[in-house]
This record gives sequence, structure tokens and C-alpha cells, in this order.
Amino acid sequence: MTPLFIIPARGGSKSIPGKNIKPLCGKPLIAYSIESALALVPQSRVIVTTDSDDIAACARKYGVDNPYMRPESLASDTAGSREVMLDAMDEAARRGVDFDCVVLLQPTSPLRTVADIQAALDAYAPSVDMAVTVASASCNPYYDCFETGADGFLRVSKGEGLLTRRQQAPPAWQYNGAVYVINPGSLRRYAMGAFPKRVGVEMPRERSIDIDSPTDWIVAEALMGNRRGG
Repeated sequence: MTPLFIIPARGGSKSIPGKNIKPLCGKPLIAYSIESALALVPQSRVIVTTDSDDIAACARKYGVDNPYMRPESLASDTAGSREVMLDAMDEAARRGVDFDCVVLLQPTSPLRTVADIQAALDAYAPSVDMAVTVASASCNPYYDCFETGADGFLRVSKGEGLLTRRQQAPPAWQYNGAVYVINPGSLRRYAMGAFPKRVGVEMPRERSIDIDSPTDWIVAEALMGNRRGG
């Protein structure tokens, strides 16, 4: 397997200004993803795609000497992850980098470990579209997840609502945003939500924090401090 690691990092963040290079427990947020990638592959196989000179400088400091300045059309907060990855894949091809799978590491998952990434790589095969890390869902569609019916009343999302204990329901999972190992051909063919063959790789909830708000930041900082014994 020959992976290409893609770390997308825009300069703009509305919820936490400068989030991707804001220090978290002594290091810029993006540094955790860069260091994890470099623990598995040489820097030639890591593309930090950004629109920010400050983020590019940070990437160089932490070992990626040639960050990629993405086009302005992919620098807005409406630019999709798929489009950003396809653009980074094209940049890798221009650099002469061969790869047979793409590993997406979002900087907002600093608690993921190298072992988590390796587990997703081990779960991936060319016959699937994606191996993706998941955590146990906070609600279960057979038990305590509801939709509003046409009559305005709540209905359990799946099944007949006859289960009396959560343990009776099939396991439910949600993406945790930490690791995506993607078939390049599938990415060119499908929207990511339309992949027909997805393999889930479980991660514990305490490593599944995806920082999207100041509250998430506080939680991640506390968990990271606990992990370090600080």
C-alpha cells in the first residue's frame, strides 16, 4: 500500500479564529496531524493544503517543507472536502508522487493516535471505497433517535419502537472525523456520502473529539492534559 496523506487547513475559522495554528497543550493544532503523518510516511507523501502563509510556515516548522497553496476557489468556507482532496491529488501527480490510497487527516482531531491511523490503513483494501474511523453513536435509530412524521408526531427513526433497552438495538456508529482512508478511484467517481462500500474502524469516544467550537477546544485540552498526566 502506498498512501498519500492530505491535511487540509484553511486560514479562516469563524468559531475559533486561527484555529489550525492556535497552540493546544504547547503545540499548534495542526502539528499533531503533521507529526502523526510523518510517523508513517516520508514528507514527500504528505500534502498540507492551505490558503494561509502562516499555516504554510507552521507546516514547514513541523517537517513538511513544501506545503501546497491551494487555489482561491477552494479557500472559502463553502469549499467541499472532496474538491480539496481531488485538487491535492492532482498536485501530488504534478510532483510525481505515486499513490494507491488517500489518507485524510483533519487537523481538528488532535487526540487520534498513530495506532488509530494504522488501524484504518489495515482495514482498507482496494476493493472498498473507504475505511473510516467511527465512534459509538450518541443515539440509536432503533431506540432513542426520532424523526417528525407527516402528522407532526415523533416516530423512532428505524423499526417499530418496540425495544425497551438500548442493548437490544443493533450497534449504531457515527463518523468521528479522525481518519479517512479513501480509494482514489472512488473519490473521483462518487460524492463521499455516496460510497457504497465503507468499512468502519472503531475508536473510543475519548479520542473522538472533533474540534468545532470553543467548548470542544476546552474538552480536547482537558483530555490531552489527562493523557499526559498533567
